[in-house]
Amino acid sequence: MPRTVLLTLGRLPKALDIARSFRLHGWRVLIAEPFAWHLCRVSKAVDRSFTVTAPAIDPEAYLQDLLAIIASEGVELVVPVSEEIIHASHLGARLPPGVRLYARPPAELLPLHSKAQFVECAAAHGVTAPETHLLGSPGAVALAARGPVVLKPVFSCSGRGVQFLPQGAPLPAADPAEAAVVQARVMGEVLTSFSIAHAGRALATVVYRGAVMSGTVAVCFERVAGHAAIEAWVDRFIEGARFDGFISFDFVVDAAGTAWGIECNPRATSGIHFVETADIAPAVVDPATAGPVRFRSARFMQQFWPSLTEWQNARGEQRRRCGHYLRTARDVTWQSGDPLPLLTMPFTAWNIIRLASREGRPFGEVATRDVGWY
Repeated sequence: MPRTVLLTLGRLPKALDIARSFRLHGWRVLIAEPFAWHLCRVSKAVDRSFTVTAPAIDPEAYLQDLLAIIASEGVELVVPVSEEIIHASHLGARLPPGVRLYARPPAELLPLHSKAQFVECAAAHGVTAPETHLLGSPGAVALAARGPVVLKPVFSCSGRGVQFLPQGAPLPAADPAEAAVVQARVMGEVLTSFSIAHAGRALATVVYRGAVMSGTVAVCFERVAGHAAIEAWVDRFIEGARFDGFISFDFVVDAAGTAWGIECNPRATSGIHFVETADIAPAVVDPATAGPVRFRSARFMQQFWPSLTEWQNARGEQRRRCGHYLRTARDVTWQSGDPLPLLTMPFTAWNIIRLASREGRPFGEVATRDVGWY
């Protein structure tokens, strides 16, 4: 009888990579998702989808929904996919005996997710991060007077609420309902990493940059091979944190080649698309005995439909560049033996498309609003 894994989100392409990997290794794949229709629902890799409460709306009801699925379906492994990981991590000791959660406890994840505490974690592990202070503190005022800064909510994702302020610009008043940080703005190249870690060791680290952007979210990505400064930074952080699981970082690399970690996402990001699909599940299930985690040969990967939208909205040189990637980059969801996720995405992603259109916001910014930890 096949073993059963439950993924706690199905709307994003990275969930499809994870689902396909587990299917390749003979697992029965279930999806828990607040949207009734979503990307993974139409995939041949998925056995069944369950509609659950959105965790940002009712966290306890969400956990109860997950526990009911786990009990009724004989789930052995729960794998969070994206922003919902902070909520799902609260399953913890509530899981039945023999069920494993592929996530660290909330007490370990929240300091990494926090834009304020992450900088403290980086300092504790001996890696570089920009000076950062809570909005409303004297340190924030002094920092903004010395140079350009970035203002962002303590808990956010996909660039939500990020503002870039020049030196000397007045800071807004602190909002008691939503804490924010003021961070020194480092000028340089923006890069992102994604790692699979086990017992404080990175099994694989992908470094990539955005090639086509939708707002602040990349929809076409370029892998950057052999970036020693970032890889060394990531190795040192993971070792210091003794981290297990998926973990990702955003960096700015300055003119001197120093990698500054500006944010941490203790979860999977789009970098997982560069990992060979067959190698994801073994690295999750039994990393101690799994073989080396390989990378796909593709240098560029794209989310076709959002990339198409960006091409349609672009003009001049930007339109030409977007068109080049649209024609040449490999789509992250396409498989000839499992074509429906790509072909039906305009329908299965309709809830997200409708919100993005109605509010005039990028697709990526609204895609995780109901599952994020804010």
